[in-house]
Amino acid sequence: MKESYSHEPVLYQEIIHALSPSHGGRYVDGTLGAGGHAAGILKSSDPDGELLGLDVDPQALEIARQKLQIFETRVKIIQSSYTTLAILLDEIGWERINGMILDLGASSMQFDNPARGFSFQVDGDLDMRFDPSGSISANQVINDLPESELANILYEYGEEPKSRQIARAILKARPITGTIQLAQVISSVYPYRRKTHPATRSFQAIRIAVNDELEALKRGLEKSLEVTCSGGRIAVITFHSIEDRIVKQFFQQESKDCICPAEQPVCTCDHRALLEIITKKAVKPSQEELIKNPRARSAKLRVAQKK
Repeated sequence: MKESYSHEPVLYQEIIHALSPSHGGRYVDGTLGAGGHAAGILKSSDPDGELLGLDVDPQALEIARQKLQIFETRVKIIQSSYTTLAILLDEIGWERINGMILDLGASSMQFDNPARGFSFQVDGDLDMRFDPSGSISANQVINDLPESELANILYEYGEEPKSRQIARAILKARPITGTIQLAQVISSVYPYRRKTHPATRSFQAIRIAVNDELEALKRGLEKSLEVTCSGGRIAVITFHSIEDRIVKQFFQQESKDCICPAEQPVCTCDHRALLEIITKKAVKPSQEELIKNPRARSAKLRVAQKK
């Protein structure tokens, strides 16, 4: 989740400190959202730093364009996934970048719009697509998939311990037409009160499946490594353990000279370290930020620098 577009984005100061934008630098915000982080990067790289902002959500891009118009030619905004980064940089004539940020998950503007279907707090269509033109919606995942496949999605992407029971309950309740109905079906599997809403993990899992978020993250990290210059930094904000694990493992792997199995006596992989990990532990929001924005409570920032 990203913070609402009318407020400071999650881990704002930490991101600016991590990327240390400077004049003449070129930066990418791969999840532009409402443009909060991007505005900070452009301000910090004044007077001639440049930024490429990417997002698949046209609603977010419309807001970001308004926010960032004061930077005029220093900012380029494109509706596209960060997985296409190398192609896009070639199109705009950039060979390398000095830094990149990814702020993963759904944003406040998406959660707060019932029509988008991300929230179980208000009724809306079963959509959950970041890109409204995407081919697969939550409705298809919920109402069309076999029970076993649905259970696997809930378990693998949501780490939901009652994935099989929930999948079975969903099949019995089909057709499910809205977010409140889906949340009620999921909640029926939990006969007792929980600290968090029973539908939290399942909604997360369905959203990840609809948008293919984990595969996009893996490809995006690989692309960012290819195009970041020596000394440039990659900063990633995650909001749940699966994403954080992917980022952590990628940074660890790419910071090693050898990735052969430990029991292998001689290195045969020819792998060379391309990154230096800057954040030995994930950076979390301060208590002050959490008071202002409780939605930031699960945010974690990891940063690595290209060698």
